[in-house]
Amino acid sequence: QVQLVESGGGLVQAGGSLRLSCAASGRTFSAYAMGWFRQAPGKEREFVAAISRSGAGTSIADSVKGRFTISRDNAKNTVSLQMNSLKPEDTALYYCAARTSLSSLQTYRDGMNYWGKGTLVTVSS
Repeated sequence: QVQLVESGGGLVQAGGSLRLSCAASGRTFSAYAMGWFRQAPGKEREFVAAISRSGAGTSIADSVKGRFTISRDNAKNTVSLQMNSLKPEDTALYYCAARTSLSSLQTYRDGMNYWGKGTLVTVSS
């Protein structure tokens, strides 16, 4: 089992940047593919970005492509989401998630096994 704790959320003006981090503890971090998801008020949770166990594979949602970047540091048991050119529609609770993976390159947009509690991002216009 792995425990996930997100940090880095906050209030930012449109056009600004934030960097979210997710710290993992428990079993071997490198055994998990990781992802970021978000849920805006009144909306369903949606996929944002994913990264493979090795970090060599990444996947980004069309809505944030070109603005958000996902990365991981297996030595530090962390995964990060760099968010640039933020828009008011990016306002949401952002979740880190993990999925057991046998592949070092596979990314996942669903079927996550473990979730953090989320960090709130608010983008003002």
